[in-house]
Amino acid sequence: MAAIGLAGCSNTAPPRPGEADDATRGGVRAAPPTAPPTAPAATPPVPDDGVAPPAIERVRSRWIPVAWSELPGWRSDRAAEFWPAFLRSCERPVAGWLALCAEARRSGPDPGAGDAGVRDWLQQRLQPHRVESLERDPAGLATGYFEPLVIASRLRRPGFQVALHAPPPDLGARKPYWTRRDMETAPAARNSLRGSEIAWVPDRLDALVLQIQGSGRLAFPAGAGGRPTLVRVTYAGQNEHPYKSVGRWLIDQGELRSGEASWPAIRAWARQNPARVDEMLWSNPRVVFFREEPLPDPGVGPKGAQGVPLTPGRSIAVDPLSVPYGTPVWLDTTEPLSATPLRRLVVAQDTGSAITGAVRADYFWGWGDVAEAQAGRMKQPLRMWALWPIR
Repeated sequence: MAAIGLAGCSNTAPPRPGEADDATRGGVRAAPPTAPPTAPAATPPVPDDGVAPPAIERVRSRWIPVAWSELPGWRSDRAAEFWPAFLRSCERPVAGWLALCAEARRSGPDPGAGDAGVRDWLQQRLQPHRVESLERDPAGLATGYFEPLVIASRLRRPGFQVALHAPPPDLGARKPYWTRRDMETAPAARNSLRGSEIAWVPDRLDALVLQIQGSGRLAFPAGAGGRPTLVRVTYAGQNEHPYKSVGRWLIDQGELRSGEASWPAIRAWARQNPARVDEMLWSNPRVVFFREEPLPDPGVGPKGAQGVPLTPGRSIAVDPLSVPYGTPVWLDTTEPLSATPLRRLVVAQDTGSAITGAVRADYFWGWGDVAEAQAGRMKQPLRMWALWPIR
């Protein structure tokens, strides 16, 4: 949405937390996984003709066909919750999925059959593959991302002094464009931005988290007796400077220890060190520009790189050179700060510039305080299996 955005989305992914040298959407370098989740050994299935299906070679991964029994926890997932996310991907099917998506949209599993019905439908039509690196390593990394919610104002006023900008008129004429520091201090840069303000938010860190996630929700206060107005802002461009993590900067400065640079910790440091906030923020020269979109249904997520809305808990961002968009993926990981298994069927619907490699997933937690907390802490060992139509 990675929001990293998080995430307008296209095959050129918006910047997300964990870009450049970082590996998480919380802007913190992730430690390599120490102990990947275990999975039972399984013998690859052999069809009736006695010929085992071949491995699938992709640009950045190898897919090894396996038996369904290799997928840990496969029969315990609430698979019916996966089906709406899968149908959204089928609105924009990629090569290899046209026929099966047409069948799914025309006559999917019996709604009355529940989770078992969805599993049976998938097992009859798909082949599971263990995803490995080209070096045959099945271990990888799971991180998380979310869609921020920020209170905003249409007008600049006390308490709302930080602007979110649409792409300025001269964005294409100057490459790279002004840096973050330039836009805040240089008169020429500030003049270039004048008139492109979409909204005003309370804090520079509010603007930064929206830029890192790549999209978010703005809540404009309502008039007397009314409800706040919700809109979505999505990625519309950037200033062509490299992303630098402020969390990484704080670690390098000795202000935070590795693994501590969550968004709550970064905000707390900023409150305690107001004289160094400029230095911290200017360490990241990249600025993202937005466009505003209506939000008629608050229950619908932002669009990912596949061009379909993301579903909390059922959408992931992947490296499309490892896993094509629209592919169902079985995840075997754990929840942040606990050993609770997180094993579920998701759909590859998004990407991010830091989401690279064979066994790599960025898990979309949704929106709200819980989603932000979970996404900011998620750096978990991962194994994954891709489900692909039977040839």
